[in-house]
Amino acid sequence: MKKTVLAAAIAALPMAVYAETAPTNAEMWQIIQQQQREIERLTAEQKQAENMINATADAVEKSATVADWANRTTIGGYGEHHFNHFKDKDDKVDAHRFVIYVGHQFSDTVRFFSEVEIEHGFVEDTDDGSGPGELELEQAYIAWDFTQGHTLTMGQFLVPVGILNETHEPDTFYGTERNNVEKEILPATWWETGVMLSGEILPGLSYNAALHSGLKIDPTGNGAIRGGRQKSANATAEDLAYTGRLVFNGISGLELAATYQHQQDVTQGAGDDGEADLIELQVRYQWQSLTLTALSAEWDINGNDFVANGSDKQEGQYVEASYKLTPSVGVFVRQGEWDNLANSGTDTEIEQFDVGVNYWLTKSVVLKADLSEQDGAKDDDSINLGLGWSF
Repeated sequence: MKKTVLAAAIAALPMAVYAETAPTNAEMWQIIQQQQREIERLTAEQKQAENMINATADAVEKSATVADWANRTTIGGYGEHHFNHFKDKDDKVDAHRFVIYVGHQFSDTVRFFSEVEIEHGFVEDTDDGSGPGELELEQAYIAWDFTQGHTLTMGQFLVPVGILNETHEPDTFYGTERNNVEKEILPATWWETGVMLSGEILPGLSYNAALHSGLKIDPTGNGAIRGGRQKSANATAEDLAYTGRLVFNGISGLELAATYQHQQDVTQGAGDDGEADLIELQVRYQWQSLTLTALSAEWDINGNDFVANGSDKQEGQYVEASYKLTPSVGVFVRQGEWDNLANSGTDTEIEQFDVGVNYWLTKSVVLKADLSEQDGAKDDDSINLGLGWSF
């Protein structure tokens, strides 16, 4: 009997303990709420972590996009400052040019190039346009390599003529000022808007063929070619121009080039006629440290107004020899003459002799000093100092 009672007491003991320790309904509800809050906290942390991962992925993707754009976009430019001491007029200091290039590679075959230039320090807004400076868009074009070795250029580009017109960064030529034959006859810097095919016909023989906007020369003025540049500024395009060039550089150190341009009417309808043809020839030969250059250009223009003042023929030529004394120091001598009124019946030819030195601080930063003497219609003898750079 005693054993039975004891066994029953022992069996009932866990039930009693459980009855004393078991949570109440209120305590169970509190536990459930705590667990719910913990679940919500963990869920929020998980969502925050997912957002951070997504944001990081977006940032990485955006950074990769920006890096790709930056890798395919180029910025460059050039500039030059001049001091000119003239014999018979006031000396001048000039922030002559400041130029910025921006280019972009859209794909392996399509790219963009642009050039914006400020001339003479600043642009002044004057009623009569007499401000000293100019702000100009010189180039803005798309180049498409439509097949191996051949490119189609569309937009505003430099006309393929002469030596300086397409390559005129100050560290690439001798003399503080650009030579007057290419400036007054060709006339550098000369850009137009249109389309141009370029490429290689044979190894060492390349071509350019362009259809573009043309000159507009006032037939009642002096007929000078340089004054006919419209610079693609709301330009009259009644008569377009055609330009073709061949370049041969198949022999080491030698480059030969010939350019022909035709425009049916360089007055754009303002005169009785104005059919114009340009022929330009150039040769450059480099042997070790010596470089020899020669260029000749001539315009033949029809029309009574041009014949009347002698501007129906405009011509110029120069020869230049330069020698690199060291990789950093080069000297040059140049003889040139040009005439924008070659058929006037009077002596209007201008002759110019230049001699000087270039000193390259680096490959693309140059100091220049030279002497210029002129004879003829002008007499602008000068001593010139220059600083130029490109990047």
